[in-house]
Amino acid sequence: MRLATTAFLLLALIAFPVAARQASDVVAPEANGPTTAPDGHQAGTAKSFMVVAAHPLAAEAGRAVLAEGGSAVDALVAVQLVLGLVEPQSSGLGGGGFLLHWSAEDGQLTSFDGRETAPAAAGPDLFLAPGGGPLPFFQAVVGGRSVGTPATLRLLEAAHRRQGRLPFARLAAPAIALAEGGFAVSPRLAHLIALEGDRLRHDPEAAAYFFDGASKPLAPGAILRNPAYAETLRRVVADGTDAFYEGEIAHDIVAKVRSDTANPGLLAESDLESYAVIEREPVCGPAFGYRVCGMGPPSSGPLAILQILALIEAKGFAALAPGSAAAWRLIGDASRLAFADRERWLGDPDRVDVPADGLIAPGYLAHRARLLDGPVLPGPVPSGTPGFDHGALRPLPGLGLTPELPSTTHVVIRDAAGNLLSYTGTIENGFGSRLMVHGFLLNNELTDFSFLPVDASGNAVANRVEGGKRPRSSMSPVIVFRDETPVLAIGSPGGSRIIGFVLQALIGRLAWGMTLQEALAAPHLLNRFGPFEVEAGTAATALAPDLGALGYKVEALDLNSGLAAIEIGPRGLIGAADPRREGTVAGD
Repeated sequence: MRLATTAFLLLALIAFPVAARQASDVVAPEANGPTTAPDGHQAGTAKSFMVVAAHPLAAEAGRAVLAEGGSAVDALVAVQLVLGLVEPQSSGLGGGGFLLHWSAEDGQLTSFDGRETAPAAAGPDLFLAPGGGPLPFFQAVVGGRSVGTPATLRLLEAAHRRQGRLPFARLAAPAIALAEGGFAVSPRLAHLIALEGDRLRHDPEAAAYFFDGASKPLAPGAILRNPAYAETLRRVVADGTDAFYEGEIAHDIVAKVRSDTANPGLLAESDLESYAVIEREPVCGPAFGYRVCGMGPPSSGPLAILQILALIEAKGFAALAPGSAAAWRLIGDASRLAFADRERWLGDPDRVDVPADGLIAPGYLAHRARLLDGPVLPGPVPSGTPGFDHGALRPLPGLGLTPELPSTTHVVIRDAAGNLLSYTGTIENGFGSRLMVHGFLLNNELTDFSFLPVDASGNAVANRVEGGKRPRSSMSPVIVFRDETPVLAIGSPGGSRIIGFVLQALIGRLAWGMTLQEALAAPHLLNRFGPFEVEAGTAATALAPDLGALGYKVEALDLNSGLAAIEIGPRGLIGAADPRREGTVAGD
């Protein structure tokens, strides 16, 4: 791999200086009193085990588990339970996630689908206004209507049963101690609470938690305790996850959802009782001499990434100057082609016929790549017609309307035995449905479905709401292999922009020769639906005139990714966290 030498990449490094402190410097949290997060470390190295997580306290909880001989999955349990406490706006017990796991012992890559499901009583008109149009986004989100069946604990349970070594009680202990002893509200959490305003006052329980006695948003450094969260975890430790999915907690979740007077939902106790995690085959494809693997449908992310990588390689990407307008033009239009396919074809594979293999078949991609031969693609980009896995072309699905404004988290972990995981967890939008029960927030995951069940031609949308169905996602946990050996685990939060965030980091590291931290810190340029989005206040804006001259509309926006990655090499582990958030690297 050649080193990138263009002015764009030099500007990128100026815009995002790399923090090069060692992961082993992370300070262990105190167990008996209020805990302040140790200083964040966005880059580090380790000998044999490492965790990168979105908050220092969560990273330290995972590091301590690994130091005791725990597996990567053991560490994930500890990390996610802490994240649900200290970063409640992004993930937690009331949400779900996708887990991609490499077992070093048997050389197997598997994925766990812990995506939330629509209540059995939900139908295609769930997000339609009385006049037949789509509800405004926040009118749909805030309250019980948007809540799907929580899945996080079932996902952790399924993975721990397969790959865990330490008892669940040990793994829940850090989160319980922090919930009871208290932790300092981070600047990021305080900022997000203040931005939420009245939406967080919708539920009195949430308002009492996130605002002080004077009804003001919690300030940075305020000590926050959550005894209800600690009690929930104690019940799960004592009685397993059935304590969450049956009995009092399940009853109270349903009561909160259905009794929301302004926007009641349809969740039932039977939805929780019947929820099951699904183990699925990952999707994989070649790129730059590597093999890139990720979560398959209902995630649309890795499939889109594989399409884009194949398309740009087919059109001579390696010959283009790294970071140049010509390179970004190719990435941008290939992304538009992938997003067109994503909108048309992707949904829950158990409820709609998803042509997953067809979308990354070499013949189909060669046909789509011909669209990149001319100038910038004009107007709306059409979807293609991939081959189906089980026969002839099915009826063409309609194009839906999925707002996707989520808040999510990403975790990567490697243990001393060589097991590796990439995990994305979410409650969808920041603070989810804004409903709180037993110390945790409930998701608004149902708004990841299309608000419109049919398109203008009357064609049913693949990602329409249906009872028991899993909404389409863009979450993209990825593991990269070389010669059948894992060399990189990566992922990010960010809604449908996750695809572009992860794609850009992969290109930066695998094709342009950037260091891992440089690849994660580089200014973002994204194209999903036509306009080129460039990260405001960064060197990316310097490309705006050239992109505009090519024919793109260019928009400067805040593009707040939260990338996390671990690279495995002959000298050990290199970890990196996105400098845009509070992510931390910790290891031995």
